[in-house]
Amino acid sequence: MEFRIESDTMGEVKVPADKYWGAQTERSRNNFKIGNEKMPIELIRAFAYVKQAAAKVNHKLGDLSEAKKNAIVTICGEILDGTLDEHFPLVVWQTGSGTQSNMNVNEVIANKGNKWLEEIGESERLHPNDDVNKAQSSNDTFPTAMHIAAYMEVVNQLIPAIKVLRDTFKEKEKEFWDVVKIGRTHLQDATPLTLGQEISGWRAMLDKSLAMVEESSQKLLNLALGGTAVGTGINTDPEFPEEAAKQIAEDTGHPFQTSDNKFHALTSHDEMVYVHGALKALAADLMKIANDIRWLASGPRSGIGEIAIPENEPGSSIMPGKVNPTQSEALTMIATQIVGNDATIGFAASQGNFELNVFKPVIIYNFLQSVKLLTEGILSFNNNCAVGITANEEAIKQNVERSLMLVTALNPYIGYERAAKIAKHAFKENSTLKEAALQLGYLTEEEFDKWVVPANMVNK
Repeated sequence: MEFRIESDTMGEVKVPADKYWGAQTERSRNNFKIGNEKMPIELIRAFAYVKQAAAKVNHKLGDLSEAKKNAIVTICGEILDGTLDEHFPLVVWQTGSGTQSNMNVNEVIANKGNKWLEEIGESERLHPNDDVNKAQSSNDTFPTAMHIAAYMEVVNQLIPAIKVLRDTFKEKEKEFWDVVKIGRTHLQDATPLTLGQEISGWRAMLDKSLAMVEESSQKLLNLALGGTAVGTGINTDPEFPEEAAKQIAEDTGHPFQTSDNKFHALTSHDEMVYVHGALKALAADLMKIANDIRWLASGPRSGIGEIAIPENEPGSSIMPGKVNPTQSEALTMIATQIVGNDATIGFAASQGNFELNVFKPVIIYNFLQSVKLLTEGILSFNNNCAVGITANEEAIKQNVERSLMLVTALNPYIGYERAAKIAKHAFKENSTLKEAALQLGYLTEEEFDKWVVPANMVNK
């Protein structure tokens, strides 16, 4: 491998000749050989929005030349296009402010930008700190990039995915609205409802979770940029924070705004905690939905078997013909990961000391992982399971007819205690409710047939 020599305030460093990063990135790469978790590329893209907005505003305010501004904006465009991904090698487990990743972005933009300036015949050259990082600090750019990345991934990826599964359940709700089945509470037989009503509960969960994710994500629109080192905005034009936020809003197409208190924005990540709480609520609902579906599809002969789900792959290496509810299993594992991520994010956010929280990389890593897992898990579950749900109406009918809880319909006519005696007698004698009612002499056959009608018990 060929190397070149880069230098920083600590001296010279050998850097791979084919990479655009500089000395500070290389120091971090050598000093933190920890784990396989790389800084999320979504965060790097968000940094590109920050750097290009800063360049545009600094030029507008007379603090950056036209040539340097154009170079920074051009290279940021390449970062956003994904053509420079290989030049961002740093791991999550680094400085808690994310300084080394901020400098990684600064160095790549400066080195690639200088090559661009040379190619177009410009004599000016970019400096990673003095030009690319002008009017900025890692302490305000990193939380700004966190909010941009988190918001854009939630809005552009997760919210559309939730709507896809929600709409699938809307269709299934309509399709099975009149299919009367037995309800279950405490895993025991309960009074009837329709399969459509049951699915409407799943659909409503997603409606509620969607609303919570949409509402909470608005908190991420507040940006720390302009606070620089400790929130005072040292070395920054007074107009910079608001102008930079406006520029980011224009470049991203989302209504970002400058935070009204930069001291809060640097040291607190309560907004990230709040939004991830909505993601945890979504995960909790997905866990319940996936569990319901695999219980209802259990069998095919020795389980509940009231619905059938798509058979996607063999389920056993030893039992021929076995098929398992693998999409439910994947989604429920994802839900457990989200709960774990939430614990990490909440604890990390509680560790802000004085003017800065230094757990930023682990917060954004876990947040973006949650968004990605939820997005892809929901779409996989929808496409490979939910859309293919069918009703086993014969099994549903048999379960309704055998249920002892149909006796609940008799409460208004013969009272709770007599109705309970009928249910217990039927269970003990392994008879039907009607047979038990007639044997006990509590009502006639005609009365039973008139009062115990499952379809009349669902209040459609």
